[in-house]
Amino acid sequence: MSYRRSDLMEARLTRNRERIVQAARTLVSVGGFREAQVAAVAAEAGVSTGLIYRYFPSKTELFVEVLTAAIDAEIVILRGAAAAHTDAREQLGAAIEAFVRRALAGPALAYAFIAEPVDPEVDAERIRGRRRFGDVFRDILLAGIERREFPAQDADVTAACIVGAFTEALVGPVAPILKEKIPVPAQLVDSIREVCLRAAGSVR
Repeated sequence: MSYRRSDLMEARLTRNRERIVQAARTLVSVGGFREAQVAAVAAEAGVSTGLIYRYFPSKTELFVEVLTAAIDAEIVILRGAAAAHTDAREQLGAAIEAFVRRALAGPALAYAFIAEPVDPEVDAERIRGRRRFGDVFRDILLAGIERREFPAQDADVTAACIVGAFTEALVGPVAPILKEKIPVPAQLVDSIREVCLRAAGSVR
């Protein structure tokens, strides 16, 4: 009987943690990390601030968890976009386009991913996230090189350059303090995709 109660308690603890993380992500997706203060997260999740600190001793740890979960989800989407194609050029273009379109559709979350000022621990997780995005593109490049759809190159370096290119190109369009001043060009998605494809050595 005690084992059953233990299972139920574990499930409740997991649900509480997931609710807190989801509430924080919701707030970040609306106004960035600056809007996801602990009191606001508690109100969004319907829990006390004390309960949040029981799971996350600091706001920084909560933000790292939110960022990690969001990156996990994004990588699944990127790999899914690439898997819908067989040609390496189309795979790479589809993955890049998927990220850029989602960033433009959710600028607050994208800015938090890319450039919002954060604590060093959160920034370190953001850097790890960029490397993980790079792994997606590296895998596509390696397969394309093997099939001679891309020229021989250092796939790790090219992947890092691609991530750097599309994230930097998105900073202005998704930045909350600039979006009123810098209109998003209609051809931005196509332009970023083509620049990245050229970086990989793909020319139409």
